[in-house]
Amino acid sequence: MSPQLPTLERERRPDRTTTYRRRRIVVFGSLAVVLALLLTGGLYAGNALGAPIPAAQPAVSAPEPIVAAAQPLALPGFGGYAVGAVGFEGLLAASPDQSLMPIASITKIVTALLILEAKPLAPGEEGPGIEYTEADVDLYWQVVAENGSVAPVSAGTTLSERQSLAAMLLASGNNYAISLATWAYGSMEAFLDAARGWLDEHGLENTRLVDSSGISLDNVSTPAELVELGEIALADPTVSELVATQSMDLPVIGTVKNSNKMLGSHGVDGIKTGTTDDAANLLFSADYPVGSQVVTVVGVVLGGENHTVLDEAIAALLDSIAPGFHEVTALEAGQELASYSTAWGDTARARAVEGASVVIWSDTPVDVEVVAAPVTLAASGAEVGTATVRAGTQEIVVALELDAAIEDPGAWWRLSNPGALEAGAQSPRE
Repeated sequence: MSPQLPTLERERRPDRTTTYRRRRIVVFGSLAVVLALLLTGGLYAGNALGAPIPAAQPAVSAPEPIVAAAQPLALPGFGGYAVGAVGFEGLLAASPDQSLMPIASITKIVTALLILEAKPLAPGEEGPGIEYTEADVDLYWQVVAENGSVAPVSAGTTLSERQSLAAMLLASGNNYAISLATWAYGSMEAFLDAARGWLDEHGLENTRLVDSSGISLDNVSTPAELVELGEIALADPTVSELVATQSMDLPVIGTVKNSNKMLGSHGVDGIKTGTTDDAANLLFSADYPVGSQVVTVVGVVLGGENHTVLDEAIAALLDSIAPGFHEVTALEAGQELASYSTAWGDTARARAVEGASVVIWSDTPVDVEVVAAPVTLAASGAEVGTATVRAGTQEIVVALELDAAIEDPGAWWRLSNPGALEAGAQSPRE
């Protein structure tokens, strides 16, 4: 028989069932911890790998505004004047006095445009033949008696519409202005009604006509409105061609010469003289190459003492205007305008897809506004914004493209940068 242990010693010895339970608790407790860790780690990894990455914000580097010095002008010391340029807002120069003044034969520009509206001509087309009669010869002598400018006419002569317009515009024949207006509209009254409607339609509310030739001093306008009229005239191919013509040979009549003696000098290629007993006037246009473009200046000077004084003043004015136009390169193709840097080390620059140049007048400022969007992931060449060049009313928009890719940072960076991902999660997705 085995000796019995003392009672106290038996009580301290663990029961086998108790021992097993304790081991089971330890094992399953450890498993729970492991499972918890695995579960927590899996949730973190899943969240990290699926979380949005932070957007890279652009560092914009817009060019500084470009401002040239103001162009000094040799302004006429008399009369009323205004000068503008096609495609440029407002006037380059204007006299303080813009009151109504007689426009004399500048009236014939309105007359020509109205005749062409009633009887259109395609570019280079001669148009219908117009037969001149004894009534037109009588009209010739009537204008001579009024001391008006005339172009020869013979009964039985037939001239094309274009040839007749040349006699009116080049030789400034008042008789042809009257004959053509009644031919196109049936009567002088009908012509004047049409003229009022045409002037209102084109916003020339201060320009008033009482005849088609300009012999009346009641044919008036303002210098600023005459600049607008000049631009309208140059937009018509028939009128713009005729007013730039030095001379033309016409049947029976012979050679008619342009009354505008400034043609071919100081860049002048139009438009129309106007002469009263007291004043010489000229509505003029001039073309100047500026960089890759041609600028067309349109102006008028009213109230010259005579055409010699008038032409000298206009020549000085144009010679001072021409150097005031500049072509400014606002952007170069490939110019860096913004940059990106990511938290995981990718970098890229936003560059102008193409260059942009503008022709400006005098001290017109040239500004460049750069707008670049935040970027998460993007391929090289992706469009990320725009650069807008502004100069007066001119506006050029150029796209910005990335010169390198911004790629996904990968799983390791995502798992090891929880703080950056939290910041990304708070940012809106692009």
